[in-house]
Amino acid sequence: MNLARQNQDRFVTSAGLTRAQGEEEGAMEGLYKLLWDRADSNARRAVDVYVSELAEFRSVAEDPRARASMLDFAVLLRRREVELAADGAPFTDKDLAVLAAYGEQRGAQGVSLSSRQRVLDLHDVLTLREIHEAAGLNEVDHVTAMIGWLPPNCLTGQRAYAQGFLNGQQRSLSFVKRVQDLASTLLADISVVPGFAESLNMRVADRYVITVVRFSGGPLPTDRRREEVVGALLKHYRVPMTWCEPNELVALLPCDDTEAAQEHALCLVRDFAHMVGRPCATGAATGRTHALGEASALARRISQVARIETVPSRLHLLADTFVELGAAQLPQVDDWLHELAQRLAKGPDLVATLDAFYRHDMNRLHTAGTLHIHPRTLDYRFRRVRELVGMDPGSLQGVRVLSAVVARVLAGRWG
Repeated sequence: MNLARQNQDRFVTSAGLTRAQGEEEGAMEGLYKLLWDRADSNARRAVDVYVSELAEFRSVAEDPRARASMLDFAVLLRRREVELAADGAPFTDKDLAVLAAYGEQRGAQGVSLSSRQRVLDLHDVLTLREIHEAAGLNEVDHVTAMIGWLPPNCLTGQRAYAQGFLNGQQRSLSFVKRVQDLASTLLADISVVPGFAESLNMRVADRYVITVVRFSGGPLPTDRRREEVVGALLKHYRVPMTWCEPNELVALLPCDDTEAAQEHALCLVRDFAHMVGRPCATGAATGRTHALGEASALARRISQVARIETVPSRLHLLADTFVELGAAQLPQVDDWLHELAQRLAKGPDLVATLDAFYRHDMNRLHTAGTLHIHPRTLDYRFRRVRELVGMDPGSLQGVRVLSAVVARVLAGRWG
């Protein structure tokens, strides 16, 4: 006998459904009777919604037996909820054990935390819809009782299901994949199952520094290689992280102390750059848990305009890149800066010279020393810049415009 069949039998026993169903249905009336009678059709509709909305459930349901198990469970759960709500009784320990067993089955099938939460949310919405469709004008008392029964009991049931789900994941998924699942859940602003972060020797923080590392040269060759990179990083940085794109790693650094978290993030970024052996660009932004999606989007945009370096020298923040971010949003401005960059390409080495000049706060001697050239050679290059673009690198206009040109070139914006 398979797990699904065992679960169904245990649910039937706990619900007292070994009695004749006619006797059970006869004890119900009004709304409860309608919901009981419609359990099959409502369950079929629910499974269709899960499969339509969630790719992971769609994958599971490709196996006819798995889909049949999903449908059986949806029917049994609806009838058990109706029976208990009619009696005003909570889920029994046996009921919760069955919910945990079904949760474990889903976790073992590789369903992610975000899909788990989404299917629970869909169940809540569909349940309210089913009550609304079945309620008659004279069913106010039953509707009120049913609506009152749902919140505390569904929460208890969801906790049991979630604990079983975590147990199933532990058996079926590697540590790295579970860490990535945690990171994806946080980035999606979904509540993390209690105990999940702790099972990974992590914690859910109130705030995170979201760090996006984007590398050039094409993605790593295989999923296995990407998993190896994350696994190696996790040996030294026990923080949630995941691949959002084949060439983009996102790490979430708990932020009790912003400066310390940013320093920790820069160390992680540098180690990552050494591992992949590719030039990288970084972007970072701070956000609060349950509102990390916006911070993640900002960090990604920053990484797209930040300079690409063999070994990242700093963690780029909004304050470092606000000019470039603005330029990236206005095609006319970007085209104008591109035209200036093309003029500077006539050289010699004007972009590299301007980069060094601005990085050394426009100190001529330090700039010349860094470039290993004579100060007079530096002056010649500045004259050349004025000839090509009509701006003095040390003027207010020159600093504002040419530093943006340099940043866009070094970010690889125009190839």
